[in-house]
Amino acid sequence: MPERVILVVGYDGAELLDIACVTSSLDIANRIGASPPYRSVLATPGGQPITCDSGLRLAAQATLEQFRGPIDTLLVSGGLGHRDAAENPVVVGHVRRLAALSRRVASVCTGATVLAEAGLLTNKRVTTHWMYAEQLARNYPEIIVDPDPIYVRDGDVATSGGVTSALDLTLAFVEDDHGMALARGVALGVVAYLQRPGAQAQLSMFLTRRDGDDLVVRRTTSHIAGNLADDLTAGALAKLAGVSERHLSRLFLTYVRETPAQYVRRARTEAAAHLLASTAMPLPAIARRCGFGSTETMRQAFVTHYGVPPSAYRRNPVGPPTESDPPVPAPGYAVVGAARSGS
Repeated sequence: MPERVILVVGYDGAELLDIACVTSSLDIANRIGASPPYRSVLATPGGQPITCDSGLRLAAQATLEQFRGPIDTLLVSGGLGHRDAAENPVVVGHVRRLAALSRRVASVCTGATVLAEAGLLTNKRVTTHWMYAEQLARNYPEIIVDPDPIYVRDGDVATSGGVTSALDLTLAFVEDDHGMALARGVALGVVAYLQRPGAQAQLSMFLTRRDGDDLVVRRTTSHIAGNLADDLTAGALAKLAGVSERHLSRLFLTYVRETPAQYVRRARTEAAAHLLASTAMPLPAIARRCGFGSTETMRQAFVTHYGVPPSAYRRNPVGPPTESDPPVPAPGYAVVGAARSGS
């Protein structure tokens, strides 16, 4: 093909970031030398403008019902309107038709619902936004829902988690198509901190919301996250917080359900896991940056938390174990610890 056509399926209630993360990244890829170049096309039912979740209106470049191939990548965006889209026989029928004309098929966030309704995810391992994973697994028992990864690829079908995971999936596609150097160039262009591997969990412990809150705990955990290489012993943290070690331990056990030492060890382990999966940094350098006294200390922490040593984790990154204290979902949504429907 003289160009790679990326057909993005939009609908009323689509999430603007689900679309823009893909199209803007591919535009940057073209500017820095993608050959053949990408051509992003937004297709909508009837070719009509769509109103995104944010209220902004987007004009379509193509009519979904009339579009013909060849298509390099068919990508269905997510958004609050995903259920209406999945219940629209026009959308579902033409997504199914266009998938047969595409080299690969993908979804962002809740766009997986449309792919599932079209029968394109049967017996496949998929992911979606963590808040909707349980709903997807319940409604489509013939698919295998994994709520943890940023994105999942099963054959020629790829699904990604919530919103900005579209960027990570797009970077993975660019790397497949044009190599790692160009993908890293795109990541620099969008000022991405790191290109995250698909196996990385959607939810970091640093973003976990608790049932309650405490100013001392919040300030202390923020300090830990930004200063992993510093002295983070209970005594040092208590001095920083202006409380006794015993009181700090009581606060952590109440609000974090771990002692300060346990929290620090887990924070350092998760940060090291991120660096192992996304950089070529040597193990001793990672151990130093994350505050481990030695590579052996880091190895022990990895075996405890992930069941494998750092070297094995680097070869095959796995998501962190499900926490006993899961993030608090938005009202009306459930969180799946590990949905495994149809397996």
